Amino acid sequence: MTARDQITKKLSEAFTPESLDVMDESHLHEGHAGHRPGGETHFRVYIVSKAFEGKTRVDRHRMINSLLAPELAGSVHALAIHAYAPDEDGRRPPPADACKH
Repeated sequence: MTARDQITKKLSEAFTPESLDVMDESHLHEGHAGHRPGGETHFRVYIVSKAFEGKTRVDRHRMINSLLAPELAGSVHALAIHAYAPDEDGRRPPPADACKH
């Protein structure tokens, strides 16, 4: 199972999201810290779940980071998190726009 598949599975089981998009952005980080040949080191997650209702952005990140602690301690170098409650989904930037710096 790939790191992307493992992340997707864990987030799906823990948060029963209304929408979930896990993107491997490793190719964008070639030459940077933590990059390895073959990728699967840098990910961006967009998730919409009722589990995030009433939670601060920091709390949401803590929930996800805690769940994915084994991956973050192992092969995953970086994880960008965009976590929303269902009524906030309209604030979510399209994935292509979110990656522009």
